[in-house]
Order: sequence, then structure tokens, then C-alpha cells
Amino acid sequence: MSKRVIGIGETVLDILFKNDQPQKAVPGGSTYNSIVSLGRAGVPCAMVTDVGGDHIGDMICRFMQENGVSTAYVCRHANEKSHITLAFLDENNDAQYIFYKDHRAVSLEGPMPEFTKDDVVLFGSFFSINPAIRSVVSRLLHEAKNAGAWLYYDINFRKSHIADLPEVMSNIEENMRLADIVRGSIEDFVNLYGLNDGKAIYERVRPFCRTLILTDGSKEIRIFNADEIETFEVKTIETISTVGAGDNFNAGYIYALLQGVKDQKSRVKMAQRWSQDVCQQIGNNISDELVRNLALERNGSV
Repeated sequence: MSKRVIGIGETVLDILFKNDQPQKAVPGGSTYNSIVSLGRAGVPCAMVTDVGGDHIGDMICRFMQENGVSTAYVCRHANEKSHITLAFLDENNDAQYIFYKDHRAVSLEGPMPEFTKDDVVLFGSFFSINPAIRSVVSRLLHEAKNAGAWLYYDINFRKSHIADLPEVMSNIEENMRLADIVRGSIEDFVNLYGLNDGKAIYERVRPFCRTLILTDGSKEIRIFNADEIETFEVKTIETISTVGAGDNFNAGYIYALLQGVKDQKSRVKMAQRWSQDVCQQIGNNISDELVRNLALERNGSV
């Protein structure tokens, strides 16, 4: 598995609560969760991000290194504090978030990756459209595209940023134009365009990117590609936490791609496998058991 995955996204410390009591504190962030799970599965990975020069920043970087993710492109701010997110699990174990971060204070300085045609680039969330760092992120995405890398854009646009839409919509659409695949939820497109109909959503996305993965929580997954729509059922499982579910769907899909899986059904099956694994634990990344099973499968032992 020689291909490298480079993530471009934010990092935070996630503190997870159940019944208003803290259950676990783990390094997180949408793209970060995906990249760490891929690193755990043995995929060469690196992360373009920024962290504070504090103890939380140390935790975030150490967790990356422990899981096989390069910190070569992590920008450390000696006099800044790292970001924190509180995730409150409700009776259905879905998370409601409170974010403690200053998007205006984000900056990316220092070494940046040189992309090749064998690279996969995963990016998304507000980090990828943040006006404070947009010039750097846009340059990186264009360099990756020009080098022939494969780009996966997870929109992940939250309701709390709707007021920012006039300023960032052009960034979102540029991201879609550069991507080989766009992944978004119904909620994303309600926030962006006020649309919840799959076909209408695809008509808005199609001028920018021909392939859209549309998710809707526990409902079916749809993949739109030109005039074709493929639909995949979502297996009902008992969840402990949905934190990181979408992030690990992305990671599982990319893992299948790197394994040479050609058909969408098998890619989505792997993506769901990773997502469901994370939902059955308190944490943001795939379990040790899944890591072991993936290794056995790669070695032909099962």
C-alpha cells in the first residue's frame, strides 16, 4: 500500500459527555479522525493542520505519531491555545456539539507537502473554506489537482456557520470543482441551499463535480454519477456514540479505493463497516479489533 493520504483540516480535543457527565477526552476533528483511522490501518498518512503550543497540542501530535500519521505539516503556535469541542450524547447517542475555537486565529505556516499523482487528499469542514487560511488551502488543493492527486471533499457544513455563507460560498464551490468526489449529508445541503431532495441537490452539485455521495443519517446512502443513481441500504445497529461516524465512513471509502476496489457497492460496504465500528464505542477511530481484521484480510489470512 504505497499511496499516501494527506488530510487538510482542523484538530481539536473532543470531550464526550453522556447524561451531562464526561466519558472520554480524545483528540479529534473531522478530517483528523479519518486520517488517524487510516494510519491505524497501516496507510501512510500526513496531516496539514494547526495546533496550539499547549499540553493539548502535545496530546494531538503524540496521538498522530502513535497511530502512524506524520506531523511534518503540523503548524504549532507557541503562544496559542488548542481548540476544544464538547460533544453531548442524547438518548439516541447522537451528539450535539459546542465548539470552543477562534477560526480567525487559525494560520498555516511552515513546511507544506509536495503532491504526486499517487496521493489521495482528504479535506473538508469549515477549515477548508475559512477565509483566514483560504489562500493557503486553495493553493494546496490546486497543487494537488495539478499533480494528478485524487481529491475527496467532505462538505460537513454546520448550521452555526450559515451567517458566513455569503463570504464562503465561492470557496465551497471551488472545493467541489477541484474534488473527484464530494460527500455531503442532507443536513449539509439544507444549510447550504435549503434543499433536502436528492435529485435537486445533485443538480446543484453536478456543474462542479459529477460524483456525489449523499448520506442521511441512518437512511439510505445514494451515489449520484452523471445520469446514474446507486442506492445502498444502511444496516441498523445499536450505537454507543455517533461521534466520528461520517469521518470514518470517509476513511473506509478511501481505504477501499487504496485496496484497488473498483465497484461502488464494495467501497460503500467498507465505508459502512468502518463507520459502524466507530459507532459501537466511545471514541473517534476504528477499534483495535477492526485493525487486526483488516491486517489479516490484507495478508490473506481470512
